[in-house]
Amino acid sequence: MLEVDDLRVTYGGAVRALRGVTLQVPDGKVVAVLGSNGAGKTTLLRTISNTLKLHRGKIETGSISFDGAPLAGRDAAAVVATGLVQVPEGRRIFSRLTVEENLRAGGMGSKDKSAKTAAQARVYDLFPVLAERRTQRGGLLSGGEQQMLAIGRALMAGPKLLLLDEPSLGLAPRIIAQIGDIVREINAQGTSVLLVEQNANMALRVADSAYVLDVGKVSLEGPADELAATDAVQRLYLGHAAGEESQVQQAVAKSTKTLSRWTA
Repeated sequence: MLEVDDLRVTYGGAVRALRGVTLQVPDGKVVAVLGSNGAGKTTLLRTISNTLKLHRGKIETGSISFDGAPLAGRDAAAVVATGLVQVPEGRRIFSRLTVEENLRAGGMGSKDKSAKTAAQARVYDLFPVLAERRTQRGGLLSGGEQQMLAIGRALMAGPKLLLLDEPSLGLAPRIIAQIGDIVREINAQGTSVLLVEQNANMALRVADSAYVLDVGKVSLEGPADELAATDAVQRLYLGHAAGEESQVQQAVAKSTKTLSRWTA
């Protein structure tokens, strides 16, 4: 279980990005974090994965623990070794490397060849198009395929908990709908997921529970289906982009109930 308690984070000692955030991600669950730009979502993930210092951020107070062990003082590589792996916003694949080379980079932390072989087979099973394009450079893939590759690269590390930062950003409604199906399948295979999203419709569809961040604070929390029914979430997160949300809903409706492979 991931536990974040009273987390307060600043940038440059002046800008308060998180103001006492407390949340939990139970084993085997999908937890969504919703919020508009500037709400503190990405800062939360940077702090959990211990990449905050790279962005000149600082933890003022609070604690983070994973599987009962504190993460304070560990570098980013050590955090990955615990089983906690982040897929950053904007995908950030190695554009000059091939698909297969990107995946191998994701598994570099493991010395177990059989585990890396099994992880690669899992990725290609989830994303068949990556198997078809394994020798193609990452920079030549479509946006949706690059997102597949970013997720696949993270899965190569064998995470217990996957941190997804805005995986739907900039993608077509059909692909956004498929992201939700893939998140569900990854979770069904035994990986917990912390899903940071602005697309509340998709996030609440796949999550077990959710938190809403508002200017660095948790303003709402609870079971995802209950939050989706509240007036505040309906007004602020499900109604602000009705056209786009409608397209996503239509894409979801057109997909079969057994859709389990993201083919782009």
